[in-house]
Formats: sequence, C-alpha cells, structure tokens
Amino acid sequence: MNLEIHPVKIDIPAGCNIILGQTHFIKTAEDLYEVIATTVPQAHFGIAFTEASGPCLIRTEGNDDELIKGCITALQAIGAGHTFCILLRDAYPINILNQVKNCPEVCSIFCATANPLQVIVASTSQGWGILGVIDGFPPKGIETEADQQERRELLRKIGYKR
Repeated sequence: MNLEIHPVKIDIPAGCNIILGQTHFIKTAEDLYEVIATTVPQAHFGIAFTEASGPCLIRTEGNDDELIKGCITALQAIGAGHTFCILLRDAYPINILNQVKNCPEVCSIFCATANPLQVIVASTSQGWGILGVIDGFPPKGIETEADQQERRELLRKIGYKR
C-alpha cells in the first residue's frame, strides 16, 4: 500500500471561524443547520459535508452563500469523505460547539478556530483521510501576571466571565 501525507492550507474568510470535523451520515448538513440556527439565530454560516459512499457528493446548507462556497472550497481541497466544515460569522465556536458535538452524526471535531489552518491528510489508493490539523502558531513563551490579568479582563469584557 502506498501512503502519502499532504498539508492542505485552508483559507478562512475575514471575520470568520471554522469548525472542521468527522461525521457519518447524509443527515449531517440539515442537522447542523438546525443546531446553528436555533442556538445563535443571528449567525451567518455555511455548512458542507462530504459523502463517503453512493454518489460521494458535497452536501450543503447555510444562510450565507459566500460561506457555503468557502466550505465547499475547503472540503474539495481536503478531499476526505465523511468530513464536515462550518464557516461561522457573527458568532463564535464557543456558542455552538457543545451542540455540534452532541449532533448524533458528529464523530469528532478536528478544530474550531479563526487561526491560520493547515489540515494534514493522508492518501492511499482508496482515498484521502484527515490525520490532524495545524492550528495557528507554536507557543512563544509563558504568560506573565500581566498577561493573566489581560486575559481575565478580556473574558469579562466580551461577556464570557463575570
């Protein structure tokens, strides 16, 4: 068996976050749509899901055509079956991540980020599969007391802590 490993750079539109995961059923796109629309009604989002059998189509949902197209582009570049992509604007992954994880079709989450993203895929004669992701950059140091204070203030300013 011939195995190759490929890095795939994913372009995330300005002001967006991406959630990338593995799933297993054609109902995924519709169920993820319901999760997002009912959890954060003001969110703009696109969803795409790659089938791994039958017609092997990329199935889509969402309320923003640009973000739907961005999901399609990402999944075409990745080339793996049973993968879903959500691009999210006017909301953050923290707003929906637990609900996405609890969606019956979702097997795992590879990342939820706005950072520069590379997906590491492996290819064999059967197809492509995701091994993992490179999310952002490596650590540059350890936070100081001033950094801790800044972090705590930010979380309170944006409403995630009291």
